[in-house]
Amino acid sequence: MPLDHFIHSLPGVEFEDARRGVASIEVQGKVPRTLVQKCPRCESQSLRIKSTVRRRLKHASIGDRLIFVDLKVPKLLCRTCGRHFMIPIPGVLPKRRSTESFRMEVFHHHQGGLTGLHLSKTHRIGTATVERWYRDFVGYRVKELQGRSPPIVLGIDEHFFTRKQGFATTLVDLRNHKVFDVVLGRDEANLGAYLARLPDRDRVRVVVMDLSETYRRIVRKYFPNAKIVADRFHVIRWINHQFLKTWSDLDPVSRKNRGLLSLMRRHPWNLSEEQKRKLQSYFDELPALKPIYDFKNGLNELLLKKHQNQVEAKRLIPQLLWHIEECRRSPLPRFQELARTLKRWLEPIARMWRFTKNNGITEGLHNKMEMLSRRAYGFRNFENYRMRVIALCGWDGLFRRN
Repeated sequence: MPLDHFIHSLPGVEFEDARRGVASIEVQGKVPRTLVQKCPRCESQSLRIKSTVRRRLKHASIGDRLIFVDLKVPKLLCRTCGRHFMIPIPGVLPKRRSTESFRMEVFHHHQGGLTGLHLSKTHRIGTATVERWYRDFVGYRVKELQGRSPPIVLGIDEHFFTRKQGFATTLVDLRNHKVFDVVLGRDEANLGAYLARLPDRDRVRVVVMDLSETYRRIVRKYFPNAKIVADRFHVIRWINHQFLKTWSDLDPVSRKNRGLLSLMRRHPWNLSEEQKRKLQSYFDELPALKPIYDFKNGLNELLLKKHQNQVEAKRLIPQLLWHIEECRRSPLPRFQELARTLKRWLEPIARMWRFTKNNGITEGLHNKMEMLSRRAYGFRNFENYRMRVIALCGWDGLFRRN
């Protein structure tokens, strides 16, 4: 079998022989003198070989056998400045006892789910070394991603980090379903400096968010060309919340009935005939709640419409304005508050009919991030948490050779 079958990513190195053992494969070679033409300090070309050093490096694994590379590396002397230096090995960082190919292999195995203990047995390295190498490659990728432009369709939402440091803001690329970045804090004092440094902020066209006035002010300031779209889930939840609070004011005892509460929360088109009869029997006992329930369902059905073109969306706006006016005229304080909220967010809510993306993608990534934090038994350092989130939720975890 040719030696090139075992060796790759070490250009310029000359290989001479390979010895196959039970648990390893030893490949012997040398680094040619021609790889270095001048002194790294004074750039002089007056060099001579002073001595030769042998370096044994871990390179890869095939099955249950490791490939070790035993190289003869010349040590050079610069006749001009008198500096001694070794010829750098292609594909090996300074002071490393393994090639970058081997370190990348460990990274991909660990990224794929193999534990550090398993890798320590198969690759004959310590568990701390596995973690250190993993963090090195994640750090490389995070540095590469720092200068990228924000996505055209951006999702913004908050999630809890720690009790000491509070909340963090998640920025999501909704087109590719990946985390763009995570920033500690949820107000302009914490987010302003980060957003001001983002390149090409003008390219953001759509920002999906919940009904947060703080985030809306931030988006208007730092993403001037972006259209704000309200997240449909949060709008529907807010309407249901105000309805349930009104129900609690009218009948606080029945409001605590979990079976009845489950029927009230569901959309009427998702109820069975038996469930509809149970709900109607309760409305017969409390007839004042029935028109409020029907009004809530009508508003929800209106806001749940999707894939509307421009003409269809314009036809729905008078219906939404009528519902807002009815809420404003209502004697119920909860629905008056609902009218004020819907009026403030009228344009972002109306855009939901045209734009189908929502922050359900963001919430799904939050679940993944929460599981990530649980597996690590919590994070104290936010930068470590951010690096791990970007590694698992922000990219595919693959380093591609050019």
